[in-house]
Amino acid sequence: MALAPPSQSGVARRQLHVFLLLDCSGSMAGDRIASLNYAMRTALPEFREVAADNPEVEMFVRSVRFSGQAEWHVADPLPPAQLEWQDLHAGGESALGAALRLLVEALEGDTMKGRQLPPVIVLASDGLPTDDFEDALGELLANELGRNAIRVGIAIGADADMDMLREFISDPAIKPLKASNSSQLVEHIKWATTAPVKAASSPAGAGDKLIQPTARDAGDEAPGSDVIW
Repeated sequence: MALAPPSQSGVARRQLHVFLLLDCSGSMAGDRIASLNYAMRTALPEFREVAADNPEVEMFVRSVRFSGQAEWHVADPLPPAQLEWQDLHAGGESALGAALRLLVEALEGDTMKGRQLPPVIVLASDGLPTDDFEDALGELLANELGRNAIRVGIAIGADADMDMLREFISDPAIKPLKASNSSQLVEHIKWATTAPVKAASSPAGAGDKLIQPTARDAGDEAPGSDVIW
């Protein structure tokens, strides 16, 4: 893939890569996977707007799906304007470690050459990893881009592994977001694909901070009109 074209000043634009790691294990079947697909489609317009509002930054998005194995769902780095979401399907175990290793390979690849901002990595999961997550996370944190990335975790349902998500985030200032129903998952996906991007792409000294949703928004309470997970 070609490097970013020069800006009007003759300097290549900085690149910001967003990676989505999405749990497609069997426990996600039914309403959860349907809600995740709906959340991604709903979040795309705001994601595209953020990209358009930051013309000095060239944004790209990729996604990995993981169940019994991990594979690229969106393999090539795409600008948000070119991304058309294809629905995920659930079944199998939860090979999060394999997903992290795919991510590390991408961070070490040619598409990450040039002027890079800290990438944004969003992990959405509803359960426990079934492979060697700890070793794979160590490999991610040993990579400079992976270590410096803004890492966001979304816990889908009450049975999600909160300790794993906290370990993945590795930043006490950023808490896992808890989605107890479809409405909350939509809001958290919107936040995770816009707020960290705004924070990462803000000019040095601009003072933009990654401000998380309130406790209610983060899932401590769930609207009674929605199915509770």
